[in-house]
Parts: sequence; C-alpha cells; structure tokens
Amino acid sequence: MNGTVRAHGSTGAALPAGARPLVSALMFSAGLLGNLLALGLLLRGRRGPRQRPPALFHVLVLALVLTDLLGTCSVSPLVLASYHRNLTLTSLARGGHICLYFGFAMSFFGLATMLILFTMALERCLALGRPYFYERFLSPRTGLVALPAIYTFSAAFCSLPLLGFGRYVQYCPGTWCFIQMHLEPQQSDGQVEGMNVTFSLLYATLLLFLILAVLLCNLSVIVNLARMHRRGQRTRRVGTPEQPGCARRMFSMAEEIDHLLLLSIMTITFVICSLPFTIRAYVNKFRQEEDGHELDLLALRFLSINSIVDPWVFAILRPPVLRLMRSALCCRVPPAAPDSRTVSSAGTKLAARPELCGQ
Repeated sequence: MNGTVRAHGSTGAALPAGARPLVSALMFSAGLLGNLLALGLLLRGRRGPRQRPPALFHVLVLALVLTDLLGTCSVSPLVLASYHRNLTLTSLARGGHICLYFGFAMSFFGLATMLILFTMALERCLALGRPYFYERFLSPRTGLVALPAIYTFSAAFCSLPLLGFGRYVQYCPGTWCFIQMHLEPQQSDGQVEGMNVTFSLLYATLLLFLILAVLLCNLSVIVNLARMHRRGQRTRRVGTPEQPGCARRMFSMAEEIDHLLLLSIMTITFVICSLPFTIRAYVNKFRQEEDGHELDLLALRFLSINSIVDPWVFAILRPPVLRLMRSALCCRVPPAAPDSRTVSSAGTKLAARPELCGQ
C-alpha cells in the first residue's frame, strides 16, 4: 500500500496557527441539511394513494442524493475532528490511514456522483432519441444494475493509488487529503513521482470526458424536444387540446422539459465545481509551478462543494419553480399570426400553449 506524505505546507503534527473550523462546519451543515431536505422531498413525493411506479430517472436522482449524503458524512466529521484535536489528518492515526481514507473517499464520491449524472443524461437521451429501445430494455430495475456497476468502477479506479499508481497526499492546512497533483522535489525517484502525478491527470481526464458526454446528451435531448414540439404543432393543426392523445403529448413534453431543466442546472454546477481541478491537474503536469499550492487547494474546495450544491438545486427546483421556468422559456415564443385559412388552427395553438406552459 502506498503511503501518504505531508505536503503543501503541512509539515508538522499540529495545525498551523490561526486555522479555524468555521468554514468547514458551515460546509458540513449546509451539505447535511441540503441532502436530508432533498431526501425527504423525494420520499414524500412517493407517498400517496395514487402514486405511480418510480421512473428510472427518479431512481437515479435518489441515488445521487444518497451518494452526496454519504460523501458529506464520510469526510466532513474527520475535518472537524482534526480541528477539535488540533492535529493534521496524517497525525490523527498511525501510518496516515485516515489521510488515505479521506483521499479515497473524496475521489470515490466525486467520481461516482459524476457517473450517476452521466447516467441520468444518457437515460433522458435514450428515452427521447431511442424510445423503442428504451421501452424494451430499460426500466427502474436497470438502476439496480447500473448503480452497483458505477460504485464498483469508482472504487476500483480510486483504489489505484493504494496499489502504487498515484498517491494520496495531505494539503495545507492539514485537514485535506487528495490525489497528488505536484511533483515533490525532495523525492529521488522521478519515475515513481511522475506516475503519481499522472494518476491525477488520468482522474481529471475522466471527469472532463464525463462532462463532455453529459453536455452532448443534453444537446441531444434539446434536439429531440424541438422535434417533439414540431410534431405537436402539426398534430394540433388537425386536432384539439381536449383529445386524449394531444393531452398526453403535452404532459410528456412538459415533463421532459422539467427533467432537462433539472439536469442542465446540475450539470452546470458540476462543471463549475470540477473544471478548476481539471485545469490544475493539466497545468501541474505540463508546467512545474513552485507556488501553485494555494490554487490546488482552491480547486479541491470547489470540487468538494459539488456535493453541497446538488441537493439544494433539487430542493429548490420543485415542480412550481420548474413550471415557472418552463413558462418563461416556452411562452416567450410568440404565436404565429392567423390568416383566413388557419383561424381555427391558430386558436387551437393559443389554447394549447398555456396548458403546456402551466402543466
């Protein structure tokens, strides 16, 4: 098992003078409260006499919230314990095992969260782009297969530093441990050090690939929604909103827009939180900076914020808020001016538009 090192300004067993737990305590409280609130809202939505079976998308949302909750509860108490005892993570236990665990947990939950987000985007992409394949092969039970696969892959990938490829190191002020991103000048074996830093580049590349894949899936969903909207317009020219088929299509369209809004905002938050680490990993690999440790720490803080922001995004974007956002988006399109041949068709569109925007 590869060990840890005291790196980036944390050279002693005690925390540096002036280190305060206020920010860490606030982050832990916000993350815990947000995840519990989101979990409660999800479980409350499943109660009721006429509840529908959970869709695969909602199963994945529940898994995302639980993953963020476990990630918050697995590392934040260690940070508070470090401040309470005025000891760095490597000094809390012999052999630096707590630092190893902390680094593994941060990398594992960060990767698992992004993989679940990618699975959510892929699920929406297949539901709209390949509906026959989706109806035949995908169901809520698919999540029972996909989620263990995600967790197994994340655990195996993040275990590589424990096997010698990569390294988990401690960051200033001694309350953070994560993947090594800098070459250590005091190390004599340059090849081993290069492998350690290469793992951080591999991890960052995987996050970047997942970000691009999620963006492409979201773009595909937008294209398919536009096609659904055009097909709905053609259908309403020859029908009325009161027809069952038209009503179902409008409800489906509104539901898909809600899913897209939620997924897009969660994607934006993850991009903002993960890009600083990705950039720092590439910069550290190809430019040896001696004074970039503070930027590395800032990137790690951004990465840890994602599990705090995600549940609050879900808790805030409840159906009334999504309906308001959908109304602002879809009702900005002005209705076409009617002529003598399409008076009834235009009237049907105007009658149907508020129903779509207000679902």
